[in-house]
Amino acid sequence: MKLSLLLSAQSIVHILMKRLDVALAMRETGAIPLYYSPDIDLMKDVVSACYRGGLNIFEFTNRGEFAHEIFAKLVKWARKEMPDLVLGVGTVVEPGTCSIYMQLGAKFIVSPLLNEDMARVCNRRKVLWIPGCATASEINRAEELGAEVVKLFPGPTVGGADFLKAYLGPCPWSNIMPSGGVSPTEENLARWFNAGAFCVGMGSQLISKEIIKNKDFAKLESLSRESVEIIKKIRV
Repeated sequence: MKLSLLLSAQSIVHILMKRLDVALAMRETGAIPLYYSPDIDLMKDVVSACYRGGLNIFEFTNRGEFAHEIFAKLVKWARKEMPDLVLGVGTVVEPGTCSIYMQLGAKFIVSPLLNEDMARVCNRRKVLWIPGCATASEINRAEELGAEVVKLFPGPTVGGADFLKAYLGPCPWSNIMPSGGVSPTEENLARWFNAGAFCVGMGSQLISKEIIKNKDFAKLESLSRESVEIIKKIRV
């Protein structure tokens, strides 16, 4: 009975979490790890290590056949093991896939591009939509469509931190998340956050092939913790 009530309470928390709550959680944490594996046990190990290190937001990248089935298992597991974890999905490029993942419990949707139909689908369900943009005009259009956070992608090759700083000069209201090439080093993180980054997305620079090959999840936990501490230090 008590377990049933606990699970019900956890479900209510996730149902009530809206896009502004997710955006604020992203701002507070500062970094979003992203990864995909068809191996659900490996996914659990990676998510757990990042979570123990203080990264309580995770982006599951939509790659490979039946990826949504892996995500469904991950969501159900995470709500029992770490109910305050915010799980979202990246590498989504069309509205149909948005609908599938929202139905499975995704709290945010990240895209490498700007697709206006995705905005309509996500906005209707009050799910945070983070489109990928590479120009000032694309960022402006995304915000007109309701994007609270915009992904600068690929971050280093579209102008990097210099572009971000220059853009935020006349447009300080924008919330920009660089992704692609962001690494968990003080030098790299300081460059992005000093330029005005809202938060950052970190993939292979954080969850490296070496870590996965050696199953060194203690190292991943340590890198996650160090990243959180570095971001806090920079923001002081």
